[in-house]
Amino acid sequence: MSQPDFKTMSRKELHTYVLTHREDKEAFHQYVDKLHAEATWIEMPPVELPEDLDNYPEFIERVSKMRSQDNT
Repeated sequence: MSQPDFKTMSRKELHTYVLTHREDKEAFHQYVDKLHAEATWIEMPPVELPEDLDNYPEFIERVSKMRSQDNT
């Protein structure tokens, strides 16, 4: 069986593949590399209460955009 071309897969496709082929280390490494390349995370200090997130509107906006993209 031939190996899929991980570089052409979307992050979501690769994520699904990694979950169904957990033993495939190459796929996992490609997935982590793609996560780092896309850098979709937001760095911020830890919060103690959910209300503290109100001080980070860019975080709320970015999470909302990511959720709407995942639902399409």
